Amino acid sequence: MKKIILLLPMLFIGLVSFSQDINFGEGEFEVKTTIDAVYTEDGKNYKLTSSGDAGEYGKVYLSYLFTSLLETEGQGEFTGHAWAQQGEDIQKATLQGVWRKEGKVFKLYSLDAVTDGNLMMVSGVLDLVNQTLNFKVSPIK
Repeated sequence: MKKIILLLPMLFIGLVSFSQDINFGEGEFEVKTTIDAVYTEDGKNYKLTSSGDAGEYGKVYLSYLFTSLLETEGQGEFTGHAWAQQGEDIQKATLQGVWRKEGKVFKLYSLDAVTDGNLMMVSGVLDLVNQTLNFKVSPIK
């Protein structure tokens, strides 16, 4: 019985110490872009550019490099850059995340750093047939 009484607090402490502390911030917005170009130089890695509207960030231009470094069928990782302008304000961002093919579209999940100090959690859908790349974006608090 003493062992059980000692074990319960240790178990609770262990669970609390491994809990997540990422919170989605208020101010979620959508980014809607049209794919401008997709190409490959080696038949394995693909580059994509798109442009469109990024809500409060204004007009946005995106560039991506899609890879599958582990050569896993139907999934991989990406890196990229964003450039957005709203009036005179310009913001840039680095993009890094993972992708997975689901049916006719690709799902993207990303954690991005923006020059205005925001860290963003992003989930999106890349539809090559309809030439769209659309996201839901939320600041991480």
